[in-house]
Amino acid sequence: EMLRALGRRDEALTKLTVLLYDKEWAIRARLRSAELYIDKADAINARRVLDEMRAKSVADRTERRLLRGRLELILQRPERAIGIFQALLKKPEGAPHATLMAALFGIADAHLQLKTPEAGDDVIEQFIDNHPADPDLPVLFAKLDELYRAEHRPSRNGLEKWVRNPEQPRRTFARWYLARLEIRAGRRERARQLFNDLRRTDVQSPAIAPALFEFAQLEVEDQYFDEATAILGDARLLHPEPSVLDRINLLFAQAQYLAKRFEAATTAFEQIAHSTSPWAKVALFNASAGWLQLGDPARFLTDYNELEKQGGDEESRASLRLEEGLMQAAKGDKKAAESLQRFIRDFPKNPRVSEAWVSLAELAFHFSPPRLDEARRNLARAADAKPTAAAAERTDYLMIWIEDLAGGNEAKVIELAKRFVEQYGGSPFTPEVRMKLAEIYYRHQDFANAQTQFEILAQHDPDNPLGEKALFFAAESAMSSMGEHSLDQAIVLFDQVVRLNGELRWAARNEQAVIERKLGKPQDALVLYDEVLKSEAGPPEKREALCGKGDIFFELGGSDPNNYQRAIEIYDQLVSDQNGPIHWRNQALFKKALCLEKKGDRTSALATFYKVLEDEARPDRRREIFWYYKAGFNAARLLEDESKWESAAAIYEKLVAAEGSRSEEAKARLNHLRLEHFLWTD
Repeated sequence: EMLRALGRRDEALTKLTVLLYDKEWAIRARLRSAELYIDKADAINARRVLDEMRAKSVADRTERRLLRGRLELILQRPERAIGIFQALLKKPEGAPHATLMAALFGIADAHLQLKTPEAGDDVIEQFIDNHPADPDLPVLFAKLDELYRAEHRPSRNGLEKWVRNPEQPRRTFARWYLARLEIRAGRRERARQLFNDLRRTDVQSPAIAPALFEFAQLEVEDQYFDEATAILGDARLLHPEPSVLDRINLLFAQAQYLAKRFEAATTAFEQIAHSTSPWAKVALFNASAGWLQLGDPARFLTDYNELEKQGGDEESRASLRLEEGLMQAAKGDKKAAESLQRFIRDFPKNPRVSEAWVSLAELAFHFSPPRLDEARRNLARAADAKPTAAAAERTDYLMIWIEDLAGGNEAKVIELAKRFVEQYGGSPFTPEVRMKLAEIYYRHQDFANAQTQFEILAQHDPDNPLGEKALFFAAESAMSSMGEHSLDQAIVLFDQVVRLNGELRWAARNEQAVIERKLGKPQDALVLYDEVLKSEAGPPEKREALCGKGDIFFELGGSDPNNYQRAIEIYDQLVSDQNGPIHWRNQALFKKALCLEKKGDRTSALATFYKVLEDEARPDRRREIFWYYKAGFNAARLLEDESKWESAAAIYEKLVAAEGSRSEEAKARLNHLRLEHFLWTD
């Protein structure tokens, strides 16, 4: 029996042969021999032994019948097997519980052979229904789950009924296996609810520990690492059998690692690595990776060497060496290039050599200044090294940025970016590439293509940090487009940005107001601007709303001159903002001056234009040219209207001295003024 338990069947059969002709042990020896032959799928010898035996007791005859049923299964005669097993279950009196379980499982296996698992699960479900506290519920539910897995659309009625029924421990197992069904069906929240109910159950048995392990696995997969850690702690308190405890300990360490708690993870991996766990070698590998994350090259090397001594395969050692280089590269460690080159040198035939070359190319690209030629050469070596899928993807990604940085050929950048999003739709790099593609289109005023790319990005990756930005610029593209309904579409897109409630929410409201103004709906625009001004929007958005509101009143001044004063009051608010950027102040002063001019107060208008020119000359102010020029040219115009040629010339001189984009225009105007009015000086 010990040899059989250890899986040493041939040795066990040899020992049993001695007892086959012993009067006291012959029957038991033949039964055990037949069972071993069946376990080995040796139908001929199993049948011979069963045919030769003369069972006398009811128990022996029952067991022989059970073994004949199992024999029919290995002979691929499931119908006969079912008949034998059903006969055993019809007259269970006196049959050991283990025999009844074996008969139930035999029927289930026969239906699996017949590809009729639905009929098999009926038998198991009926037994569980009648025996809610059977000691073999753990294996019964496991077999039931095996049948469910084989079914196209398994019925959940039995499990749902038992979940509602308070009888234990059946209810707990039903929750567990119903949660499994829900996970396979993609209903993870429902599974999580069932597992939580199970976790709170009064049933405290080691048999439940695997359920908590599966619950923790679910939480790890969904990145709820703290919850997973707590669940694994509960599982340990159930004192599970060693094999389950080993899995619990490994998952705990993995959860810590994925949560980036590398110190706790590495400590846990080290404990497993130096235990009798079957996962010791895996843990040693992970501990090595943990030391890399912790920046402890000495401990990494210790574990790496130990892994090598324990017969760690070359693939694992190569993987660790590559990870060493990749992690160093990610952290900007100067040793990264050396580590990657050593990996290439030590493992030249490793399939991941191409990844090392790509990483070296990335290092060259990110060098200051970038070494683009070196990056290209390394990518060429990666291509020659039969690149892995990861290397090919990263190569194509990096080439986009190399060509973009090289400049001069945006058509090629567009081509590379389009090819990337077509080939690697599910890549984590795709959103960034699509954003780059959209930005180039936008820069080239190809608003239709820009809008398409921005919208795809926003729709496919709504939770991506780029999603809100993409949606915003999709709206901007629509706003700039010449399409018939482009402004209406832009309003809809901006409204979607607002509903995201992100950092661009109020900028989107301001843009909607601009569109309403374009559509000739100033009152609607005012409502939107007021919403921004009354909100928790930041100063930049509020300044824009304030200025926009002032602009509307300025535009409405033609029909009602009182609106010019309303505009002036709003512009004054911008002027009084001492913390605001100079361009907002200059813009507000310029527009205030226009309002004053419209009101007929040319003197005040000129004085206001002068404020822009005077403030710009102050050494403590950052240079602002756009509104400076506009104010200067308008001030000079007012002076020329009043025939104050010298004063106008003085302003043009200031504009020329500014050496900005309109200096030549100012110089031409100054020369014209001097010639026309004889203003030349020595």
